[in-house]
Amino acid sequence: MLDPNLYYRGIVDADMKLSRKEGKKAQERMVKSKAYSHGILVYTLYMPKIFTPTAERYFRYAADMMYGILDKVIREYERNAEYRKLFGFDERLEELILRPRMYDCSLPIARIDIFFNEDDYSFKFCEFNADGASAMNEDKELYGVISETEAFKRFEKRFDVRSNELFDSWAECFFDIYASSENAVEKPHVAIVDFLHGEKHNYEFEEFRSAFENQNCTCEICEITSLKYKDGALYSHSGKKIDAVYRRAVTCDIMESYDEVGDFINAVKDNAVVLIGDFRTQVIHNKIIFKILRDPMTANILDEAERAFVEEHIPFTVSLTEENVKKYNVFEEKEKWVIKPEDSYASRGVIAGVEDVSDKKWRKAVREGIGNHYILQEYCKPYESPNIDLLHKSDAEYKNYSNITGLFVYGGKLAGLYSRIARTSIISTQYSEMSLPTIVAEEKVRPDERCREK
Repeated sequence: MLDPNLYYRGIVDADMKLSRKEGKKAQERMVKSKAYSHGILVYTLYMPKIFTPTAERYFRYAADMMYGILDKVIREYERNAEYRKLFGFDERLEELILRPRMYDCSLPIARIDIFFNEDDYSFKFCEFNADGASAMNEDKELYGVISETEAFKRFEKRFDVRSNELFDSWAECFFDIYASSENAVEKPHVAIVDFLHGEKHNYEFEEFRSAFENQNCTCEICEITSLKYKDGALYSHSGKKIDAVYRRAVTCDIMESYDEVGDFINAVKDNAVVLIGDFRTQVIHNKIIFKILRDPMTANILDEAERAFVEEHIPFTVSLTEENVKKYNVFEEKEKWVIKPEDSYASRGVIAGVEDVSDKKWRKAVREGIGNHYILQEYCKPYESPNIDLLHKSDAEYKNYSNITGLFVYGGKLAGLYSRIARTSIISTQYSEMSLPTIVAEEKVRPDERCREK
């Protein structure tokens, strides 16, 4: 059986002059594409991220197991006041989480990020992104650019290739969840809601708007602070009554701007709209979940297989306290640890001792995090794989890049994959993060092999 990654590299290497020329053309297509995030062109490399169907099946297993565990955690939070104390959410947030359910699905959409070792299939979870989960458009646009290269076209002659479809599939899932609500109407008006910060174009939201409209509804992209609640209904800036909300505004941003989004909050409290996803998703989005998953109270609600899964795949995590800093030799063994704010996203505030950080800077960062809602987590070394930056450098050579794999989960089922890489061992926007289009490739059965099979 051919290794698809080695085969793809062999195509690139076989005619490097052509590959360098193709890389330049690919970058020209990138500039003209919609591969922009917050107005910035996404950085990518020449070779896509390739997984086999076997790896995809394993991702499906991981997503199914983790979703089942997270669903149990969310339901226990709703049911058990003692369990809620582990999270330490403020009263306003707790009130929003504990509102009566309008539909049964605990976690409508998520991107579960893992450090996956492609050699032995071992992995550790990195992050659980809930309603604000993004990058669907990045994958779509990057695939469109790379699939036009000669290397990709030659690869397709030997391999069957599948890419991710992440827009229509979410719209279908969204409306399945929406239809299960007793407040559902036949042709709803949907609002995609976020803090837009004056952004003229959000290409990802525009793709989702089209997908929703294909489902026999109307849809708007709405600045959350511009929504108006009156006479028992929530209205968009255009004056249209909103029936359902696809919430992209992450909870921590909403809570920080609580007074500015009062109309939205009040409409939600009164169940004037069907909110997908609801605030209960914050239970698993907050990074304290990594500590709580290993807590005895969580173990009591899991079965034996789930407890073993947590033990194997959830990184060791504790609160960042003076006591734990001393207990685990955090200052002396900084390469073993990462510190993270409990409630953040896009890797903001994440610092790893393994990075090129001086002892003085590390100690300062740790001390500043103590008592400020930070977690202390074991460092997980990412898997490295080779790639080549022919889009930006005509004389580029192969280098090893650190990998992280995102599992898009819609309605509890694996919907697609997302790949990020970096030159450093920390994969984040504050370092050298890049994205790759992700494909699943299976070698085609050749005519002579079909004859042997018969």
